[in-house]
Amino acid sequence: MADNKAKPTKPANKTPPRSPSDPTKDRAAKRLSCDSNSSHEGAVAGEISALEEAFRKFAIHGDTRATGKEMHGKNWSKLCKDCQVIDGKNVTITDVDIVFSKIKGKSSRTISFEQFKEALQELSKKRFKEKSDEEAIQEIYKLIEGKAPIISGVTKAISSPTVSRLTDTSKFTGSHKERFDPSGKGKGRAGREDLVDTSGYVSGYKHAGTYDHKVQGSK
Repeated sequence: MADNKAKPTKPANKTPPRSPSDPTKDRAAKRLSCDSNSSHEGAVAGEISALEEAFRKFAIHGDTRATGKEMHGKNWSKLCKDCQVIDGKNVTITDVDIVFSKIKGKSSRTISFEQFKEALQELSKKRFKEKSDEEAIQEIYKLIEGKAPIISGVTKAISSPTVSRLTDTSKFTGSHKERFDPSGKGKGRAGREDLVDTSGYVSGYKHAGTYDHKVQGSK
């Protein structure tokens, strides 16, 4: 006798069949994911320090081709001067040059960030003699952290006796003297042309223009 009972049906599998993947694409995606994770971890764990940021700013100063990874002797000297590592007593520009020559390679003209820290350690012993080695290096770091190259302002004019004599209106003579008043201010057109005075007063009269006021005051 045939069994007329309906057999329970299995639920349909709605998950689409997985297509065969390309091994090359899988490896690339995996590598990209690993690189992304490692770069994120590096950004969190190895953020650029304030000291290294200052190093990079000084390293690229005045050089459009610089990458900020290496520093020339000229910029090293500027950093020490602008950040007051050079105090003129314990540390001089000569000390800075000697340390730079000592730290850099014989055939190299630049120093890396790691060599930069070595150079600072050398100078810290001279700059902060009264402190321990650890305290001294921290103090010299504080002088540099967050700093940037100082941009020189407009060049000041150099004063000289010749320039002073040529620009002192009180020493002018002849027609040049007539172009300026006693305070040194130019008279404008009156100093360049002979204007006719029609006021009725004698030239140079101190009380010129006071007659009308006197007449009105007497009425």
